[in-house]
Amino acid sequence: MLTSMKIGADRIREIVLSLRIFSRLDEAEFKTADIHEGIDSTLLILQHRLKFQSVDAKQLVDRHRPQITVIKEYGEIPKIQCFAGQLNQVFMNILANAIDALEEAFHNGLCPEPIIRISSTQVNENAVVCIADNGTGIPEAIQSLLFDPFFTTKPVGKGTGMGLSISYQIITEKHRGSLRCISSPGQGTEFVITIPIREVGVAIFEKS
Repeated sequence: MLTSMKIGADRIREIVLSLRIFSRLDEAEFKTADIHEGIDSTLLILQHRLKFQSVDAKQLVDRHRPQITVIKEYGEIPKIQCFAGQLNQVFMNILANAIDALEEAFHNGLCPEPIIRISSTQVNENAVVCIADNGTGIPEAIQSLLFDPFFTTKPVGKGTGMGLSISYQIITEKHRGSLRCISSPGQGTEFVITIPIREVGVAIFEKS
């Protein structure tokens, strides 16, 4: 019993720490942060959606959640200047959308082994983070609308259609970076986040 209590206490501590890192309540300003730390905290918060979950017998309308494998391929990236809390929100929006897409593909029999692959690297003076899934992909005609406010492919009542639009603004306006979607039907979807490592803070504060 004591061992179980210790494991539970350690687990709670990890979650609380991850929530603190994710929200960055003490770092609302433009500061230096570790991108990988932000991604890891976001994954921990979403962990309940990544694990297999059987259907509740009392709620037969619910479908069980598949096990989603997360593969992390982190490169050597220095800490960057950013609005850490807002950047973590971008990771949350993109990862949550990937999970939604993989769950839908799994239940339609189109993705028996759902996978999310997260990679990072430094390209010249930019930090590049790629978040990809092996779902059914996004039709080309829809891709140009992904970052429009209120656009969504989800059923009524599920999602607001604002997640990717807000994410695009955070990356392009707040960080002077870029957010791209690479996808084709049957080939999965990849979002590529590019953020300048140096001097981005100067540009932002000059504008303000």
